[in-house]
Amino acid sequence: MIEISEKRLIGPIIRLHPNDNIVVARVDVAIGEVVPSENFTSRSQVPAGYKIAAKKIAKGEPILKYNVTVGFANTDIEAGTMVHSHNTEFREFDRDYAYASEYKPTTLLPESERATFQGYVRANGKVGTRNFIGILSTVNCSATVVNKIAEWFTPERLKDFPNIDGVVAFSHGIGCGMEMSGEPMQLLRRTMAGYAQHPNLAAALIIGLGCERNQLKGLMEQEALQENSTLHTFIMQETGGTRKTIEAGIEAVKALLPEANKAKRQTVSASHLCVGLQCGGSDGFSSITANPALGAAIDILSRHGGTGILSETPEIYGVEHTLTRRAASKAIGEKLIQRIRWWKDEYSVGRDVQINGQVSPGNQIGGLANIFEKSLGSSMKGGTGPLMEVYRYAEPVTAKGFVFMDTPGFDPVSATGQIAGGANLIAFTTGRGSMFGSKPAPCIKLATNTPMYERLTEDMDINCGEILDGTVSVQEMGQRIFELFLKTASGEASKSELLGLGDYEFVPWQIGVMS
Repeated sequence: MIEISEKRLIGPIIRLHPNDNIVVARVDVAIGEVVPSENFTSRSQVPAGYKIAAKKIAKGEPILKYNVTVGFANTDIEAGTMVHSHNTEFREFDRDYAYASEYKPTTLLPESERATFQGYVRANGKVGTRNFIGILSTVNCSATVVNKIAEWFTPERLKDFPNIDGVVAFSHGIGCGMEMSGEPMQLLRRTMAGYAQHPNLAAALIIGLGCERNQLKGLMEQEALQENSTLHTFIMQETGGTRKTIEAGIEAVKALLPEANKAKRQTVSASHLCVGLQCGGSDGFSSITANPALGAAIDILSRHGGTGILSETPEIYGVEHTLTRRAASKAIGEKLIQRIRWWKDEYSVGRDVQINGQVSPGNQIGGLANIFEKSLGSSMKGGTGPLMEVYRYAEPVTAKGFVFMDTPGFDPVSATGQIAGGANLIAFTTGRGSMFGSKPAPCIKLATNTPMYERLTEDMDINCGEILDGTVSVQEMGQRIFELFLKTASGEASKSELLGLGDYEFVPWQIGVMS
């Protein structure tokens, strides 16, 4: 487990662990500035969030952050020198997975002591945090139709249905020109089915063209979907084309509105919360403020019987051994390593992608040298509890507590998989300022630092930079985040919802050959 409780904020720097050979600049550090707590004088002009050598680091020596290796010195680095990608080498190193060796079961609160929120209880017992009607396209060729249907239902036309949050289209750019069978098609259909049956939807329409590879019939059979009073399907080539299908879809949604509007929020246990955990536009403070604070909130949620889904497989690479050790069983830990190995040995071989070392320009500018360092912070979103299960992309999440889902690091694709798996809320940390929202699951955004939060207050829900400012602890911020989970799940609008985000963030993972 990554030990986060030892960090100390001292003057201009933050020491994260007694064994570290680096410290992090809490504020901009000037050349020649004396850092008495570490007994060095800065040799570099170091921006806030970047690393500084706390002692001489010899060439080839591991660079330790939170006592975890995040790279190796590619030259001798003197104390007081900025440590970043220019003097850090990314290379593989042995990691002991020690499966389940640190497993400790979560102590659940008694049912009578668990927190509650106001949710929508569906006929199958699942609980929603929103009440949308969704319209899905089987293929890009029906994307225009599903979007036109959704656009017709303006707030003015829905004014007589106050319990409905909206009519939303889920269109995408694939569904044809792809393999007829195998994982790519299975993945797309699994994703669509997860949305069509999502507890945040009161009802759904699925619309196909008719000649695509992702045939509507095949989708329904593979995912055991059946038309009923809350799930309707249309095939454009049989309905009469574009205009007639749009008209038929509008009429179908009109017929669904009265029943969907009957849904009422009721008091339910926080155990029904399933939160997808995301981070994007990360910086050097992500592992110090927002990510561990979100992890603290997930620890709390787990004790209340809820679920947190960590994802973005390329962004746990390098610290996966800290998760396998917490796995509830060797088999669960091995599932995680199987997904890592697929990424490294099959999917990303020879490609200039994140899991092979280099993070995005924004992450680098934010102070992160490579994927090992980003993974260090990214993994913290899952908290400190046991790893209870590992899922493939968009698989239904049934386990409680902290779980992992295999997804890319690209936020819209990753969040789409989590929502398809059942996430009824998304929590998104950012240091640079990611502008993200999602439907049908509302997204709350957590800022890592105060300057960015103040610059982007319209987009950020919580300022975790207060941890850096010394006004609140990680645990106190975790409690705040947990309470915001409950408020948002009960209907309080998130900043991304107020801005209308989420209509273009349905992005199923596109793998396989296109032809």
